[in-house]
Amino acid sequence: MSIGLIGRKVGMTQVFQDDGTMVAVSVLAIEPNTVTRLRTADRDGYTAVQLGTEPAKKLTRPEAGQLKDLPKAAQSLATIREFRVDSVDDYEVGQTVSLGDLFADGDEVDVTGVSKGKGFAGVIKRHNFHRGPKTHGSDHHRAPGSIGPGTTPGRVYRGLKMAGHMGDERVTIKKVRVVRTDPDRNLLLVAGSLPGPRGSLILVKKA
Repeated sequence: MSIGLIGRKVGMTQVFQDDGTMVAVSVLAIEPNTVTRLRTADRDGYTAVQLGTEPAKKLTRPEAGQLKDLPKAAQSLATIREFRVDSVDDYEVGQTVSLGDLFADGDEVDVTGVSKGKGFAGVIKRHNFHRGPKTHGSDHHRAPGSIGPGTTPGRVYRGLKMAGHMGDERVTIKKVRVVRTDPDRNLLLVAGSLPGPRGSLILVKKA
């Protein structure tokens, strides 16, 4: 388990590599993160590093109390996340972790985000079901079909694929290749698409 960073999804573009091939990339804006708390096995039952980023417009008193021991510049952080690690010996509260400290071109990373919400969706869109016939008097076009037997068991099995809320779920894309890092502008370019809309929160850590 390794530490990661908190960032925002900017969007997608394309870049050319040294051999002339074009790669579609997702652009992530990752500002320097501040270590806000260290979780230890003796006190908390697990080891983790808590990071914060993005200045908050307003904090509640409990939120401000959690950050009161940090340097003044870091006492109003809006976004707090934890990363499980094997040891916290290399970190201290108030330390700044930046993009260049963790990632380099060619690294493989795991990226976590919240997928776009699609609302209430039917079984064709949600589970890729086939549609029914459109001819010969059929009215079974986009319906799910049978959802179970009759008398036995006399109920619908739990977990059956049916219509329902689609998207808006925590998704992790594993082993994504880092195409380019730009520490000066706090930008990370990774190959392919990532979950979530533009501006959504993204967590990146070594694969």
